[in-house]
Amino acid sequence: MIYIGLFLVFIILFIFGMTILRTGLFNLSSYNLKIWLEKLTDKPWKGFIISIIITALLQSSSAVMVLTIGLIAARALTFPQSIGIILGTNIGTTFTTEFITFNIDHILLPLAIIGVFFILVPNKKWRSLGFILFGIAIVFTAMRGFKYFASILQENPEIKHFLLYMADHTFFALLAGILLTALIQSSTATIGIIMGFLSAGMLPVETAIAVMLGSNIGTCITSYLASIGGEKESKLCAYAHIWLNIGGVILFYPLIDELKLIVASMTADKNVQLAHASLIFNVLSSFLVLPFAEKFGHLIMKIHK
Repeated sequence: MIYIGLFLVFIILFIFGMTILRTGLFNLSSYNLKIWLEKLTDKPWKGFIISIIITALLQSSSAVMVLTIGLIAARALTFPQSIGIILGTNIGTTFTTEFITFNIDHILLPLAIIGVFFILVPNKKWRSLGFILFGIAIVFTAMRGFKYFASILQENPEIKHFLLYMADHTFFALLAGILLTALIQSSTATIGIIMGFLSAGMLPVETAIAVMLGSNIGTCITSYLASIGGEKESKLCAYAHIWLNIGGVILFYPLIDELKLIVASMTADKNVQLAHASLIFNVLSSFLVLPFAEKFGHLIMKIHK
């Protein structure tokens, strides 16, 4: 029971850190981000580029999807304009995955202290910067916690059996990624947890990739929930997000071993391998659909009449 409690504490800490970080980034740029989405998405490729930038800034594809659905509901955007945005969010979120592989343990305490100091300053920009620094410190502290938690679990026979089963059944690992991400509503947190197990040598990279693929489907729950009660175009945006991610996973699931070999040739660090695998998957999936974005939008409208 104590292991479950510790696990939940680290998850909550990670999500809290991401929320604080995102709040600081959003406070600094929220008005401009909305303007960009409203004015620069008349073509799918424009929405694609702007969405990559905004998602990288906000460190959350879910936040951009919720913002997009909100703008559609307010009639500031149309469903066809959202296709490029969706494709861009899938790439933009990989910046976060790459970011959490950095080793900044030696500056976590100074970051936290400086962040708290700036949060107490009345000036909005300095306070937002404080949120960013403090959020980064919390996120990386949680990452250290995941690694520590994974090392403890090496002694637990039930957990070892569960992880061994996942290692032998990649489809089960895929389902685990979907379920965990749907529950905690953060694909980044799911990948952060898996990185902890990778660091402890408790999971092979191919299993971690399967979980990562599942997390790309699980993250769609946030946009779907945001669309409930909305008009038809808002729901179409959520459906498009779901179908795009499911389609990408179907395409890449049989290629997990090949993807593992590619990322292994790029770096020996297993955490970075997983981050690179996420980047390759999302970039290729998005670029494959981008030339057919408008046709894809029409297909979604036909499916969900």
